[in-house]
Amino acid sequence: MWPFSPKKQLELPDFWWEYEEYFKEKLPEGIHDNTFVVLDTETTGFSLTRDRMLCIGALKLLDNNIVVKDSFEVYIQQDHYDSESAEIHGILKKSKKGSISELDALKQFLVYAKNHILVGHHVMFDINMINAALKRNGLPKLKNRTLDTESLYIRTLLISTVVQRKDRYTLDDLANKFSISRKDRHTALGDAFITAIAFLRIIEKLKPEKIKDLLR
Repeated sequence: MWPFSPKKQLELPDFWWEYEEYFKEKLPEGIHDNTFVVLDTETTGFSLTRDRMLCIGALKLLDNNIVVKDSFEVYIQQDHYDSESAEIHGILKKSKKGSISELDALKQFLVYAKNHILVGHHVMFDINMINAALKRNGLPKLKNRTLDTESLYIRTLLISTVVQRKDRYTLDDLANKFSISRKDRHTALGDAFITAIAFLRIIEKLKPEKIKDLLR
C-alpha cells in the first residue's frame, strides 16, 4: 500500500473548470479564423500586492473587425482607494456606475475571454493585475496566450531602416501614429478600443497569415 494518498483535484468553482475546458480545443491556425480579446484594466496604482483593479474593459476582434456589440466592461467594488489615480481615469469610489465584487468580475471575464488570445498595450501589466486578483480569490493564473501591441509595433519598425526607434512606445504614441481618436483615453473600454484599432493597423503592416507568425 502506498504511504501517501493520490493527489486530489483542486477544489475550484465550476466556472473555473468551465474556463479550463476551452483550452482542450486547439486554436485555429489562420489569423482571420481566431477571435482576439483586446483588454485594458484601470487600477489604483502599479503594485500587484497593494493596488486593485477598478475596471476591466475588453473588445473582441474577429476577421479584422471589432465586434462592437460584444464589448465587456465591469466596475469593481473597492475597499482600497487612491484619490490620485482617480484623477487620471476618472473613476470615483462612489461611482454612479454599478459595481460588482472582484470575484464576480473575474468570473464574468473568464466567461468572456474563453481560450481566446488576449491582446493589450503593455499587456503583461493587465495580465499580472488579473492574476493577482485571481490569487486573492484562491484561483490559478490565466491560461490564455497573449500579444503585446508595443512589441508588435516595434516589429513593424524593423521593416523600415528610416525610422529611429525608441526604447518604449505608449498607447498615445500608437494613437498618434495611426491617427486614432483619444476621446475616451484613460477609461478601460476606451483604451481597449484604441488598442484594438492599433492592433488591426499593425496586422496590416505585418501581414501575418498564421497565429504562429504573431506569437513568435
